[in-house]
Amino acid sequence: MSTVAAYAAPAPKAPLERTTIERRAVGAHDVLIDIKFAGICHSDIHQVDEGWGQGIFPMVPGHEIAGVVVEVGSEVTRHAVGDRVGVGCMVDSCRECEFCLRGLEQYCANGNTMTYNGIDRRGDVTYGGYSQQIVVDENYVVRIPDALPLDVAAPLLCAGITLYSPLKHWGVAPGKKVAVVGLGGLGHMGVKIAAALGAEVTVLSQSLRKKDDGLGLGAQDYRATSDPATFTELAGKFDVIVSTVSAPLDFTAYLGLLKTDGALVNVGAPEEPVSINLFGLLGGRKTLAGSMIGGIAETQEMLDFCAEHGLGAEIELIDADQVNTAYERVKSSDVRYRFVIDTATI
Repeated sequence: MSTVAAYAAPAPKAPLERTTIERRAVGAHDVLIDIKFAGICHSDIHQVDEGWGQGIFPMVPGHEIAGVVVEVGSEVTRHAVGDRVGVGCMVDSCRECEFCLRGLEQYCANGNTMTYNGIDRRGDVTYGGYSQQIVVDENYVVRIPDALPLDVAAPLLCAGITLYSPLKHWGVAPGKKVAVVGLGGLGHMGVKIAAALGAEVTVLSQSLRKKDDGLGLGAQDYRATSDPATFTELAGKFDVIVSTVSAPLDFTAYLGLLKTDGALVNVGAPEEPVSINLFGLLGGRKTLAGSMIGGIAETQEMLDFCAEHGLGAEIELIDADQVNTAYERVKSSDVRYRFVIDTATI
């Protein structure tokens, strides 16, 4: 066991504060990682606020982790001391179900172990990346290519894979027309990745406030969803729409933007239930779907793809004592486009 500094929420909705946590001893298949940078995901805030259900406190958030291996277990073969590595939203799974065996550990039939706010297979609470070190099984650690700076790579471990996985699954490629709903931490990576995959990309945002940014990130068009003309002018245009927002949408209206056989994929998770007119699905054989991160192999594929195409997150680097201010700014959409904690300041 080792004691490391961390930032934790002591109770639901409470401000995060500096504390210490215990990390397990390095086992035979474990790696010890010095965390260098940790991204702040909106889901961190949802969980601290218990917007998605009851949490485990004290809670150390953070599942966008980039760092360097400083110790390996006696049987580790995938990583070595000095390797640049990342850890995303999960740190274990059953490894036996049909989905784990297919490389879809994120959909583990027996439940995967989340990086924080979870209980691992030892019965211990998991603590995330707002900390100086973490111990993780080698099979749930990915390599960060040298071409990617660690600070801009950290958000790829959630924001990057959360968009890469559905874009690949629904066949985004040259000739496809894709819309990304929301230009935030998730959405800006969706624009970058879809454009790199060769698609024609449109951003659908409440206003045109970030239009120049969206076009600069690779979008060909940028439309305001507050303008009713958007939904008439773009009717039937898109093969795939990915919604990154965590607020309820008028899904029937967005389904009207799809071509026949098009898919509206949700990666944002509103806290409230939503409603839909099913006739919006029937006419045009359309799909309303969801997607959640990716498996370990796909996460590595995503990192290699981003390195090849020079895709890192657009970040604002902060000291750890700014985390509560950052949370408030995320809630008000005042970040372009991902806060990243310099964990040396914890």
